[in-house]
Amino acid sequence: MDLSNLKPAEGSVKNQGKRVGRGQGSGKGGTATRGHKGAKSRSGYSKKLGFEGGQMPLQRRVPKFGFKNINRVEYQGINLDTLQQLVDDKKISDTVDFDIILSNNLAGKNDLVKILGRGELKAKLKVSAHKFTASAKAAIEAAGGEAVTL
Repeated sequence: MDLSNLKPAEGSVKNQGKRVGRGQGSGKGGTATRGHKGAKSRSGYSKKLGFEGGQMPLQRRVPKFGFKNINRVEYQGINLDTLQQLVDDKKISDTVDFDIILSNNLAGKNDLVKILGRGELKAKLKVSAHKFTASAKAAIEAAGGEAVTL
């Protein structure tokens, strides 16, 4: 080993490349590799989201249709056959409230719950939810249970 073959440790030196915009003598002076004129050559330029070089952007070309009601209330539906399945699996016995629904991952903590009437319910349950369909309420009461609206 001598002075002729010394070099820094692998990965310790990152080659920064040419310094741009540091005078004509550097070879990258003048326009500093930005070319002449146009938006991209100016300071402070930032391309807008969805910009297509002046062409009409896709978001404006595509026709709009439909209506989105901003006051819509979304409910997480749970069917009677799902409740019956939980009874069969011995996960619930006599009451179904919001905590039990959460613990069985049937709804999220911010969801509103609506009990729907698909399937049949054989067990006598006291069900607490935000809403019930008429058929679900009838089926719960026919099985000897109780439907409690939160």
